[in-house]
Parts: sequence; structure tokens; C-alpha cells
Amino acid sequence: MFRKEIFVFNEHKPKKCVIRNYDETDFDALIQVQRESFPPPFPSELWWNKEQLHNHVSVFPEGALCVEIDGKVCGSMTGLIVHFDPSHPEHTWEEITDNGYIRNHTPNGNTLYIVDICISPSFRKYGLGKWLMQSMYEVVVHLNLERLLGGGRISGYSKFAADMSAQLYIEKVIAGELKDPVITFLLRCGRTPVQLIENYLEDEESCNYGLLMEWKNPFKKRV
Repeated sequence: MFRKEIFVFNEHKPKKCVIRNYDETDFDALIQVQRESFPPPFPSELWWNKEQLHNHVSVFPEGALCVEIDGKVCGSMTGLIVHFDPSHPEHTWEEITDNGYIRNHTPNGNTLYIVDICISPSFRKYGLGKWLMQSMYEVVVHLNLERLLGGGRISGYSKFAADMSAQLYIEKVIAGELKDPVITFLLRCGRTPVQLIENYLEDEESCNYGLLMEWKNPFKKRV
């Protein structure tokens, strides 16, 4: 199982935190983090429920990570293993994650797929999201998978949708001409774009688009 203790910083002040696998005793705290991280107009029905969380810790506990500071759970990241064919990348979040229930987890798959990552707003100055992402990269290496993959919400796009296509918006974000709250964060974490997907997730801010982004295992031999 996964557990590490590190120091994170808010400006110049260090703070000790723990990144570990979450379990059933964390469920209420994890749901509260979801409420704080994804306020309206994000659909509340997409917040975790306890049946989903139970599946996470029983079906693929290695992919269920949380971060805590001073004993308080303030963020989480969840994944499952799938078999991904780069020549056929199209999918929806609901299809590939089993709507967050991960009953389609494939132990002999080649890719760790990110179901969700969230950090409580009051803890975002510590860079915890990047540390969770790094920890999930370590899971990829430990399990000898080919890649980490996930669809990033292009959550800033709705403000520009009347003036440009989603593809142009992404090109401007990648070029540094625009900053997207999610995609720019994922780029900073080392993820690289694969493909823009229409109707990836019901999300008003993204106009339902998602950008598929990956991190390839540098230790995995390429065939």
C-alpha cells in the first residue's frame, strides 16, 4: 500500500503532509472535499457517493489516494486500470470509468486512468494537486504500466466559446496565450495532450469538452 510523508509550502512556510491510500473511515471527509472543490454549476450528482468510494477501496485500492494535513483530509485522487488503444482514443468519462464506480477495472490493462482529482480550495496554495499527481505517477511505475491517462476539463472555455472553437482555445492554452484552470495545471504536472474529445463529460464550464492528456512511464520499454 502507498504512504509517504513530505513537506509542502504555503509561500515560505513548510507544512508536513501525508499522502496515502484512503479507506472507508475517510468517506465522509472525501465527500466534503468534493462539495468544496466542485461547487455549482458543476453537477452535484457527479460528487462521489459511498457506493462509488467503496468500490474504489475494494476493487483497486492502489488507485485510491488522499492527502491530509494536520489529520484533515484535504484532497484526493482516484484511478483505475484500463486497456487503452491509442489508435482509438474516443470515449466519454462515464464509459471509461463506469460512471465513477470502476467495476470495469482491468488488472491486466496497460493504462492507469484518472477518474478524479480534487483539492479543497482552502488548501490549494500548498501545491497538493501536483504532489498527488506525482504520487500516481509512482503507482504507474510500481505497477509497470505504460501510461497515466485522463480527460481534463477545459473549465475556462465557456468564457471564450462564442469567439473560438475548443480546438483553438486549447492551442492558445498550450502556446501560453491563455491560461486554463485545469489544463494549465495538468501541463505543469507533466501531462501532454493526446486529443480533444467532444461530449466527454456533462459540464457547463467546459461546454462538455475534455482534453485527453497522458504521462508515459519513462521506465517502460517501447515495443
